[in-house]
Amino acid sequence: MAQAHFDTIEGRGPGFYLLLAILGAFIVAGVLAALYMEHNGHWVTGMSNQIVWGTPHVFAVFLIVAASGALNVASIASVFGRQLYKPLTRLSGLLSITLLAGGLIVLVLDLGRPDRLIEAMTYYNFKSIFALNIILYVGFFAVVAVYLWMMMERRMNDYTKPVGMFAFIWRLTLTTGTGSIFGFLVARDAYDTAVLAPMFIIMSFSYGLAIFMVVLMAAMRWTGRELGDAVFGRLRNLLGVFVAAVLYFVVVHHLTNLYITQRHGIEGFILLHGGQFTQMFWIGQIILGSVIPLVILFSRLGKSRAMVMLASLLVTMGGVAQMYVTIIGGQAYPMPLVPGKEASSSFFDGVVASYAPSLPEIGLGLGGIALALAMTVVALKVLPFLPKSLSDADADPHFKAEPAKSEPAAA
Repeated sequence: MAQAHFDTIEGRGPGFYLLLAILGAFIVAGVLAALYMEHNGHWVTGMSNQIVWGTPHVFAVFLIVAASGALNVASIASVFGRQLYKPLTRLSGLLSITLLAGGLIVLVLDLGRPDRLIEAMTYYNFKSIFALNIILYVGFFAVVAVYLWMMMERRMNDYTKPVGMFAFIWRLTLTTGTGSIFGFLVARDAYDTAVLAPMFIIMSFSYGLAIFMVVLMAAMRWTGRELGDAVFGRLRNLLGVFVAAVLYFVVVHHLTNLYITQRHGIEGFILLHGGQFTQMFWIGQIILGSVIPLVILFSRLGKSRAMVMLASLLVTMGGVAQMYVTIIGGQAYPMPLVPGKEASSSFFDGVVASYAPSLPEIGLGLGGIALALAMTVVALKVLPFLPKSLSDADADPHFKAEPAKSEPAAA
């Protein structure tokens, strides 16, 4: 395979500035939403004493999980030696940083008192999974920054594999920590299970690769660069495997809960009579986020670039739906205060909590996604993250040009 070549995008046309203007509008809307909630208090949102993690947390956790998975493409090249993915490593590292930054911005602005983050950064409680995750998030920025330096500085290329291995272990730890935030919450029947940690890891693979494919296909097309069938086909098949693996873990998770008698209540709530959460689970997470993408990716429809783009977008939407069901649905179902007994009081004990996302919450979440994409676009213009070509001849180490057809000899 020829040496991969990278350069910046031109970024001078009206389309480039229109894209930045659209993303900028969403960012401004997110900032205004955060200021509105900060000034008036969280009572203007759909959150309550029962639902303390609302829609902003859904977007934040989704972006954090996707950030870890976006680095998977670089790990495949550096750690596992797959040369086909080598031209994609820089974009993979860039997306992992920008997605994590977008997610953490949403998380901080949704705290109500963002200034208190300083305490969490200076005083550590190592028994708290939240405190440990702050260390993992901050460390992830540093690790990936060094990883990108090893990739982009030619004299440091020999250190790419060991640093890539360290980054691979770090991101697996990070995603395990994020999943453990919920897995360690023993008071909630929807959580309190060890399967959430590995499920979050495979979810990160799926969400991160889906976003990576959307950004890659859009960037290559809008800048007039070639994306060959070899890279496209490999990424498409890999996304299909990850989506199927997420669906497998979801099935195992719910079957495990159905086996435990005390979890029948939460399972009935999510799967049958949970209202918006049941609809979000079956329509958003399962049908739109899993079944339809699998049909597209593993059928003839997968040969179409537009259909694969659609499948990637659906996986992304399904991921947000899955986070919504997991985070908000898990809080809406009442906690079992007295096991085996029904508890009720004037403080909504034993009652399913109501929740409806408010416009400021949605605006803040979309603002975080727009911020991540805007940082990616600007970085592509400033530094050489995007390969000049991903044609089969440039990217596929086993590519063989078809021999030219010879003209038949004249009689």
